[in-house]
This record gives sequence, structure tokens and C-alpha cells, in this order.
Amino acid sequence: MRKFCFASLFGLALAAAFSAPVLAADVAQGEVIAKRWCATCHVVAPDQKQASVDVPTFADAARRKSDPELAAFLTDPHPKMPDLHLSRSDIANLVAYMRSLNP
Repeated sequence: MRKFCFASLFGLALAAAFSAPVLAADVAQGEVIAKRWCATCHVVAPDQKQASVDVPTFADAARRKSDPELAAFLTDPHPKMPDLHLSRSDIANLVAYMRSLNP
């Protein structure tokens, strides 16, 4: 019973840590970051005309991943993606912006 309670509390704390910043995030600032750092490879805005073919759009990523999954990915990106050393608030802003693209 004690292990279950600890695991449940840990899971809730982890989920809260990744989702709480998104609630207070700045969508407009997320858009600025996305256009500055991500638009070379990803389609980050509906009006963007060019990007790499083999990478998901921000809207597609938002449809397929939860906010905690997006935040975790941005915290530890895959090898092909450069490590931009994003702050927690940058990540929260990017996630909020990505979420705004998914109606």
C-alpha cells in the first residue's frame, strides 16, 4: 500500500510540475521563440510556407502529444534536434503556443 501511495503521489507531482507552468505560459512569447528557433525545420505557424519535409509540424505535434509529453520532449530533445538550452518558462511558452495551434 505504501509503495502505491508513493508512486501515485510522485506521478501526480511530476504531472503537476510539467503542466502547471503551461497554465501560466505566454502564448505570444512561445510564438516568438518558435519562429526564431524552430521554424527552420518545423512548420510553426499556419502561414509558414517552408520547412523540412521529415519533421512534424507544431500543430501535428500538439495533436499527438499531451502538454507534459511536449514539455518532457523539449527538456531532452532527440539527437537530430539541437539542444537549445530552453528555460522552463521558454518550454512552457512553446507548449502553450503549440497547444494554441490545435483547436
